Amino acid sequence: MGPIYSLADFLDMLRRRVGLISTVVIAGCFVSVFWALSVPHLYRSSEVIQIEQPKISDDLARSTVEGSAARRLQLIEQQLMARGNLVDLINEFGLYDNLPALLLSEKVDLLRESVSITGVAAVREGFADDGAIAVLTISAEMDSPEKARDVAHALADATRALAASQRQEQTRGTLEFFQNQEAALTAEVAKLEADFAAFRSENDISIEGSLEFRRSELGSLNDALLELDREIISAELGLENLDRSGSIRAATIERQEEELTRLLDSLKTQRQLLQDRRAALSASIETTPEVQRTLADFERRRSQLRDQLDVISARRSEAEVGFTMERAARGERFITLEEAQLADYPVSMSRKSRVIMGAVAFGVIALALAFLLELRRPVLRTARQMQRETGLLPVVSIPETSPAKERKGLARLWQDRREAGRQGRSARLARNPDAR
Repeated sequence: MGPIYSLADFLDMLRRRVGLISTVVIAGCFVSVFWALSVPHLYRSSEVIQIEQPKISDDLARSTVEGSAARRLQLIEQQLMARGNLVDLINEFGLYDNLPALLLSEKVDLLRESVSITGVAAVREGFADDGAIAVLTISAEMDSPEKARDVAHALADATRALAASQRQEQTRGTLEFFQNQEAALTAEVAKLEADFAAFRSENDISIEGSLEFRRSELGSLNDALLELDREIISAELGLENLDRSGSIRAATIERQEEELTRLLDSLKTQRQLLQDRRAALSASIETTPEVQRTLADFERRRSQLRDQLDVISARRSEAEVGFTMERAARGERFITLEEAQLADYPVSMSRKSRVIMGAVAFGVIALALAFLLELRRPVLRTARQMQRETGLLPVVSIPETSPAKERKGLARLWQDRREAGRQGRSARLARNPDAR
């Protein structure tokens, strides 16, 4: 502690530095009073919003709004604390008009510090935390209770509007996405069907599974050709075996020959047609593996598109249900549980406390200055300090004496009167010793 080792040393320091300490403390009191009067009071107003869960269970009608309520509220808070929104609030309610020297950016920073948005998490269901928020509190601190109430209420209204628009925009975007996907898949399926029909027409494919059909048709053609060959042979034999002797009339023989000839021509014509058909089928069967691979690709692609279309259609139906719920206000809702009110008393420190705190602070500063002065000039002033610092016990200690200062003015007049009175009493006693 330097020259201060005991309470007596500390009290001795206070006695010697009483002028400095009192001057600093008195000046600090005036500064504290000025500080307390210059700092305005702050009033706080809060609005409490309850977050109500959807009225219809997700098992019956699932909402398409994904993500926890905590994340959505974080996004809303970021939008509320954006510079443009805060500037609008400052201009609307005339905030910080009593501080014209502040720049607009400084006013925005002050407003950000004066506003707080806190949420209370809902009770967990089981061990999983779904990020649900039960209550949202929006508070504002201003230099007047009216401004604090108006700012808190405006932020609460903006929060409710942003939450509703955010959910509706998300459900609308989800619905439009699935509608576009469904339309694109429907158009792709239609184009694939048209390409498939054109391919079947180009390759003369009448029915699906044409390879087996053509092979069976080729077998039928072979059987028909065999039967026609038999009939042709029978007709030719019949034509050769006509009795051209004179036992039968010539007209009858001629008529029978004409009939067999027409029958034979007809059978040969049919045989030629069947042979042409068999040749065409044989040629088509030779190209069938490539056609079958192409058909398989068509079928696989069509099956995939139809499966995707079924999934997209189901999700589009769910998106329509979610959009209808949000439009009818059946989803998550923000309900005002406690509206912002005028504050009854300020939340900032009272002026009396500020003055006391300032006076105590300056008292500590005064003691510190006095201690620093003692350290700056370490003088041995008592026999006890002499013995403690050097180990030598002084034989006698002579106190410091200073000549009496010559008094002036009223003090000197009062001193002269007191001296004249003492001299007069001494003269009377000298004349009359018995008066003692």
